[in-house]
Amino acid sequence: MERVKCLIIGSGPAGYTAAIYASRANLAPVLYEGNLSGGQLTTTSEVENFPGYPEGINGFDMMDDIRRQAERFGTDIRMGTVTKADLSSSPYNIYIDDNTQIEAETVIICTGASAKYLGLEDEKKYAGRGVSACATCDGFFYRKKIVAVVGGGDTACEEASYLSTLAEKVYLVVRKDYLRASDIMQKRVLSNPKIEVLFNHNVEGLFGEGKVQGMKLVKNLGKEDESHYEKEIDGFFLAIGHNPNSELFKEYLETDSIGYIKTIGNTPCTAIPGVYAAGDVADSRYRQAIIAAGSGAKAAMEAERYLQEKA
Repeated sequence: MERVKCLIIGSGPAGYTAAIYASRANLAPVLYEGNLSGGQLTTTSEVENFPGYPEGINGFDMMDDIRRQAERFGTDIRMGTVTKADLSSSPYNIYIDDNTQIEAETVIICTGASAKYLGLEDEKKYAGRGVSACATCDGFFYRKKIVAVVGGGDTACEEASYLSTLAEKVYLVVRKDYLRASDIMQKRVLSNPKIEVLFNHNVEGLFGEGKVQGMKLVKNLGKEDESHYEKEIDGFFLAIGHNPNSELFKEYLETDSIGYIKTIGNTPCTAIPGVYAAGDVADSRYRQAIIAAGSGAKAAMEAERYLQEKA
């Protein structure tokens, strides 16, 4: 068994930034990267909205930069995935890959959230080449082009509205015959001349040479008038929700109805002293790298303050 002052779980912008701040505060943080070193951002081909990169940067390269910055200040970055957590009493017991036990005086949870996908093989095939789960991140690359958004809730309507300010045309693919979004969002979408809502539609697949060039659709699935056809598009955006990676901690931490960890006010503090949640695992609203990084910094500062008060 190993005892550490500060254990950081996750390696996205929140985790690595928490590590930078915790290292500089002499907390000797240990960070376990999880299944995907660098987090979701490593699958993004180009990042243009993170400060400090005026020409834009590949998502993998940006996360590597932040990782090396954390290492520079002494963060102990390790491969491994948390498989069990016991937050019932301090120090907190965290188990890595079922066989390594860590006792941590403070824990910063930065496990992120995973975008929901339709489950099509083509989504994997064209990942980073026309398929995206973040219009704010990638919409800029589709100026004057044709895109599709899948979903019928507020998020889908918001993303379609945002993309309509950039793209030439936006298809909103809705499998029901109605939108689940709030009235104001429905009106905004239905009155937008650049958005065409395709009700009673499902996406069967995507096609294109090296990148997305179109989508395969089925209208009125399972009904007598079921029909199949294709539409040319340049970008395909998923807006059917996210799954916060919080399952391991739900026994001890309060979450909302979806699973996002609840924090106190505008802080990363949870109801358990010395345990913090930063980044997308606690953020159902913004889900942006810069905001995740900021929350990681706040979590490390709170951990430092907590340890000082305990000393």
